[in-house]
Amino acid sequence: MGGPAARAMALVRASHPEPTVVVTAVAVGLALSTGRDGSGVVAVAVAVLSGQLSVGWLNDYLDADRDRLAGRKDKPVVGRGISRRALGVATLIAALVCVPASLASGTVAGAVHLVAVASAWVYNAGVKSTPLSVLPYALSFGLLPTFVVLGLPGAPAPPWWLPVAGALLGAGAHFTNVLPDLTSDAATGVHGLPHRLGAVGSRTAAATLLLTASVILAVTAPVEPLVAAGVPVLATAVLATGFLLGRAAGSHASFRAVLVVALLDLALLVTAGHTIVA
Repeated sequence: MGGPAARAMALVRASHPEPTVVVTAVAVGLALSTGRDGSGVVAVAVAVLSGQLSVGWLNDYLDADRDRLAGRKDKPVVGRGISRRALGVATLIAALVCVPASLASGTVAGAVHLVAVASAWVYNAGVKSTPLSVLPYALSFGLLPTFVVLGLPGAPAPPWWLPVAGALLGAGAHFTNVLPDLTSDAATGVHGLPHRLGAVGSRTAAATLLLTASVILAVTAPVEPLVAAGVPVLATAVLATGFLLGRAAGSHASFRAVLVVALLDLALLVTAGHTIVA
């Protein structure tokens, strides 16, 4: 399996690094924009990063046999870049780090984040193969901004539109994430909601959910009118381009477009700053 450096790189690749980095960046950006102090921002970063790592590694650990059957050479555990046992150990370590890191933001906030991570684990454990597959995504991403805001002094409740937009982004990401793997997933027994809707239905659902999230943020977040108008327009252009390129077999362009939209929405929230919880 190569030397330590090769195994470390395989571990990084097995963590699903793109969504892990983007979700962590969104959480950290929101923590900064809403007024978390230095230690609070670090607590959010460690909690969200460790939670995302545990989710990514658990996914590849549980799916190892299915990925082998599907010939997923892009998966490090299939290409023997890392062992399944090592993924299991890494998952447990990340989970153990996530618990105190989450609770460092306060008992209520920490519990909210741990529920979000548990929801993602439940998805990996089998819900992804049911018609309810979208619900863990919506719940986890709706709870993420709630966790960040509840960790502020006085544990203020977030405005209603913040978790709603997060849930919509998460649900949209779910439909987009599975698009490249619809055929291989179905062949190995995964029949979540996107698989039942098919490629066209999933693209339609994803675009509707993601653009609705951007519009809600643009209309409700207290930002300059030019910024509010620009975000949905940019999001539409990014999604249209990503979905067009993503029609090619095995392409992840659609999912990368979702990550860009998430960063656009983050930029909108950062512009809103402290007024989110004023």
